[in-house]
Amino acid sequence: MPVTMPAITLLFASLFVLFNLVLMARVSLARRSSNVGIGSGGDPLLRRRVRVHANFIEQVPIALLLMALLELAGLAQAWLWAFGVVLLAGRLLHARGLSASAGYSYGRFLGTVLSWGVLLAEAVAGLAMAARHLG
Repeated sequence: MPVTMPAITLLFASLFVLFNLVLMARVSLARRSSNVGIGSGGDPLLRRRVRVHANFIEQVPIALLLMALLELAGLAQAWLWAFGVVLLAGRLLHARGLSASAGYSYGRFLGTVLSWGVLLAEAVAGLAMAARHLG
């Protein structure tokens, strides 16, 4: 079976790298302004920015990996586009919500629900495709 380029995942991975660079820059700027080299130094703004970036890193790579595997396995493009768009929306909402407040926010909640939903849907799709292939 020929291997095709996972173009949809490549597009979304590139967008997420740009998003990650923005999050990294926000952490760096907060570190510079609060003169903190590692950790948060007790600075609430820096602590939130570090958590926004960390949460991104905790969820996006595994979602993109599974998305690429699903694309290579032949999942319908509509599903891949939906996973990418919903994950991007979820991460943007989460970053905005958590950046504004360390407590509850609609953006943080909805961003989490969307991100977890994509991870769950990708896992179910992966299990179904693997079961069909193996069985």
